[in-house]
Amino acid sequence: MTFSMRDLDQALQGCGQNSGIEIWRIENFKPVTVQKESHGKFFTGDSYIVLKTTASRSGSLHHDIHYWLGKDSSQDEAGAVAIMTVELDLALGGRAVQYREVQGYETEKFLSYFKPCIIPQEGGVASGFNHVKPEKHQTRLYICKGKHVVRVKEVRFARSTLNHDDVFILDTESKIFQFSGSNSSIQERAKALEVVQYIKDTYHDGKCDIAAVEDGRLMADAEAGEFWGLFGGFAPLPKKSALSDHRTAESDGIKLFSVEKGQTKPIEAKSLQKELLDTKKCYILDCGLELFVWKGKNTSIDQRKSASQAAEVFFRSSERPKSNLVSVMEGFETVMFRSKFDSWPTKSTVAEPQQGRSKVAALLQRQGVNVQGLVKTSSSSSKDEPKPYIDGTGNLLVWRINREEKIPLAAEDQSKFYSGDCYIFQYSYPGEEREEHLVGTWLGKQSVDEDRASAISMASKMVESMKFMPAQSLSMQARIYEGKEPIQFFVIMQSFITFKGGLSDAFKKYIAENEVPDTTYDAEGVALFRVEGSGPDNMQAIQIEAVSTGLNSSYCYILHGDSTVFTWRGNLTSSDDQELMERMLDLIKPNENTKAQKEGSESEQFWKLLRGKSEYPSQKIKKEGESDPHLFSCTFSNENLKVTEIFNFTQDDLMTEDIFILDCHTEIFVWVGQHVDPKKKPKVLAIGEKFLKHDFLLEDLASETPIYIVTEGNEPPFFTRFFTWDSSKSAMHGNSFQKKLAILTNKGQPLLDKPKRRAPVYSSRSSVPDKSQPRSRSMTSTPDRARVRGRSPAFNALAANFENIGTRNQSTPPPMVSPLVRKLYPKSLAPDLTKLAPKSAAFAARTALFEKSRPTPQEPPSSSGSSEGTNEAEERKPTTEQESMSSIHEDSKEEEEEEEEESSLPTFPYERLKTDSEDPPSDIDLTRRETYMTSAEFKEKFEMTKSEFCKLPKWKQNKLKMALHLF
Repeated sequence: MTFSMRDLDQALQGCGQNSGIEIWRIENFKPVTVQKESHGKFFTGDSYIVLKTTASRSGSLHHDIHYWLGKDSSQDEAGAVAIMTVELDLALGGRAVQYREVQGYETEKFLSYFKPCIIPQEGGVASGFNHVKPEKHQTRLYICKGKHVVRVKEVRFARSTLNHDDVFILDTESKIFQFSGSNSSIQERAKALEVVQYIKDTYHDGKCDIAAVEDGRLMADAEAGEFWGLFGGFAPLPKKSALSDHRTAESDGIKLFSVEKGQTKPIEAKSLQKELLDTKKCYILDCGLELFVWKGKNTSIDQRKSASQAAEVFFRSSERPKSNLVSVMEGFETVMFRSKFDSWPTKSTVAEPQQGRSKVAALLQRQGVNVQGLVKTSSSSSKDEPKPYIDGTGNLLVWRINREEKIPLAAEDQSKFYSGDCYIFQYSYPGEEREEHLVGTWLGKQSVDEDRASAISMASKMVESMKFMPAQSLSMQARIYEGKEPIQFFVIMQSFITFKGGLSDAFKKYIAENEVPDTTYDAEGVALFRVEGSGPDNMQAIQIEAVSTGLNSSYCYILHGDSTVFTWRGNLTSSDDQELMERMLDLIKPNENTKAQKEGSESEQFWKLLRGKSEYPSQKIKKEGESDPHLFSCTFSNENLKVTEIFNFTQDDLMTEDIFILDCHTEIFVWVGQHVDPKKKPKVLAIGEKFLKHDFLLEDLASETPIYIVTEGNEPPFFTRFFTWDSSKSAMHGNSFQKKLAILTNKGQPLLDKPKRRAPVYSSRSSVPDKSQPRSRSMTSTPDRARVRGRSPAFNALAANFENIGTRNQSTPPPMVSPLVRKLYPKSLAPDLTKLAPKSAAFAARTALFEKSRPTPQEPPSSSGSSEGTNEAEERKPTTEQESMSSIHEDSKEEEEEEEEESSLPTFPYERLKTDSEDPPSDIDLTRRETYMTSAEFKEKFEMTKSEFCKLPKWKQNKLKMALHLF
């Protein structure tokens, strides 16, 4: 028997089709729609149905159905609303999760829909109560509990109600008081302030005073005196709370019951296994304060209704009316339900239809059949690539780890890694408001534990040293494993090559001791590379076993051996894939003649290098996609990690005293608040690894999943994209309570006017190739294609701390002295690091930046202060004005010099300068294509002059160039 939307009550028909919340109040056993402006208002004598519809990243809709029971609602009404939710679930496809919510004991998920809280009002439909705003304000006392979501309950207005453990809110006609017990946590106090704001806006139209009273303040404090005066004067509070929470009883272990004809029957078993659940039956799982109803796929509508009614009876008979009930369907069980079982099989992944079509298409193509349109090409799938949210034009430094030593890599080798080695990379790039630094470790699949430990330790020390960087800098850390690299890593590396084997002493020692064959890449030997990627700024070549089974019809390959270089393209590849292969060929085997091979028409020599022809796959290697993010609050004690999920999270849920983990499946972020216990901060990476090991969402998280360590105030765009982010909040000082109190009372000054610096100008110019040099295959990439990146003084200072001047990375230029950089950093601020010892160079540069760049605080002069300071300031003022005027003249002069320099360059038509041009000009700077356009054509395409364009931040220039295919 089926059940459709047409079988529902008219008020419920058509619901659940769009993301959002829909609410119905039960009136005379019929659902009545609650208007949106009344969402969050509940009456104690009523029952409600709340439907939450969520659209996943894949576009599918997920439904959560809650039925809320007021403390004064009838049992008959509770049974009726339970049946309605079963019918609603069936009409929505039978996949929804159903929750029974009891007033005062709601699930955190339900409360997260109505942040900051719900405050049920007395009355209901049955009593004929119609809510009318009272003419005179009634003084009320509320108790608030919860660090993440707040449970608010009205309590008796009496001094004996207060205690040292909780937070209370006293709502009077003219002022709202928050009383914080001495044993309450900072987080609870901060969350209670959100309730204060809610009460102020809801019951006072935003017009009343707010006062925070701390436990222990006596009558001497004006606000504390006023507060205690309302209770008849101060008196000591009881040591223990007079308010008891009866929701502490637990049942004797977890028990499973089958439901047959409305009757429950216990299931005897030594351990809970998935196999105990029969798809033709319904079950009740008793976990004490939480009960689950499990419905088999092959159960009837009557069976499911009967199970819900049996659960209501079960509550009453077991004297646990305040327990929560969660009802799940077979195949769509919640994580919490599955976690109650000793073993639960991993969800089987259904193969996508596209994969089957790929196999058929590959078979038909080999037979010479045109299969255009049968499968998606890689170019179409590249549109689904995740966005990197990181600027790709910054500075890159890379070191290879050799035991306790860091060996710097030359620019041309910075994106060539060995699977048996470990690397540290440091990337500095212009952010939206300040310079950002990412320090990461890349751990090869074949690398040894000794090198891995060294890499992580050294990277942590580098991040620690960045505390001495200028305040306008941002730093974070990443741990990345081979094969699990995030999109940000590939954008940083741009042309990434992974070789087999390794160069580390520890790796060579390992293979020698274990008699493992050394497969380290040999440029003169036989090697096969699979080429992947979505574009010139995100392409990879991975060395794989040189056998024919390693081929795939959906990829392009490079094969070299016996003094011959082959390129092979599968029949399911696109022209974009082939272009990437040509680019990677310039890096692996530049300026060598190649033999192009097309799938189905290979030469004997080609198969000989691959040890003979054999069957190989055709479908693309499936990569895990990013899932809907989940935020967890972490408690780490005695090497034990406990997490609590934060539902419907916002930036305000990130408390500065706590550690949070944002889980996106393909990567996790460990967010560390500024006020976290200093003893826990060194264990942050271990917390992330513990999280991956425990796999709290039972989503088969790999232990190699990338981990980012993000500190409060240093959040990068690829983290903040999951929030509606306000950077001024993260820049405020103080603990969570102090921050929210400052905003609430309008006494705080969020750092909205924090100093913003211009984005540093990074020079990604490659040297103009010598005309005598042979041209490369790919006109947008040269054999020695190395990004020569400029460095800011702060970056140089940091690098000097990790490199010896004598052995510094020769591919990285000394501090920039171009006109644009002189505008940003005067010569007096950029000391010659080559003339200083490494440490003194770092300190000299840092001192110059701190002392010269520090803004002068704007404070009113003290009447009792010395007049000398005032005179000195007056003397400095004209000097500053003179410097400013001279700087303006110097800037205009340098701009003229730049224009003269560009006017001497040859010009070419726009169509020839584009990255996809079929007739590109030779001997031009590929990173400055726009400079070779005529002024008229430049203004036509960019809708601005060249001088106006040069004044834009680098990231904005690159964005405009990318739109015009010039980058």
